[in-house]
Amino acid sequence: MFDLVKLGGRVQGLRHDRGMTLAELASATEVSVSMLSSVERGQKAPTVVVLSRIADGLGIGLADLINDAEPRRVIVRRAADQDTVEEPGGWHRTIVSPVVPGVNFEWIRTTLPGGCDAGEFPAYAPGSHEFVVVETGTLRLRLADQVADLSAGDSVYFAADVTHAYANPAGEPCTYYVAALIMRPRGPR
Repeated sequence: MFDLVKLGGRVQGLRHDRGMTLAELASATEVSVSMLSSVERGQKAPTVVVLSRIADGLGIGLADLINDAEPRRVIVRRAADQDTVEEPGGWHRTIVSPVVPGVNFEWIRTTLPGGCDAGEFPAYAPGSHEFVVVETGTLRLRLADQVADLSAGDSVYFAADVTHAYANPAGEPCTYYVAALIMRPRGPR
């Protein structure tokens, strides 16, 4: 049997690390807000099915959710387990980095077809950073009112607390990597 208060604190901590509200986690897990709240407060013992749904919604394995051992020093994310998102306009991105509880870091590989505009991304919380390196093709990066055209092998850093946009102005595909440290705004608890 596990310590329900400790388990609840772990669920709440992982949820906060991901910047998720109870409603967002409920939607991702198909577990009610009421049940999630009770679990986080250590007031209810969730079933294995509920625990599995919570773990899935947090992007971790069930064993990782309930494991009381020290955090693992090595976390492997196999290529087959990487999430690829197909976006409108034919571009796609793959999150290649493992999910590490408490670390708001993502390493993303994106490919834009020729002439594709991936659109504008909102400013992240202050203290957020992005590093970008172009593997192939041409990437146009727009930061507020600044524009930088990057070619294969070029890299750039920017404070990601401004609106930013990615586009491929050329006719050939462009593949680039983004290493992002995204701070989550702290809301009332």
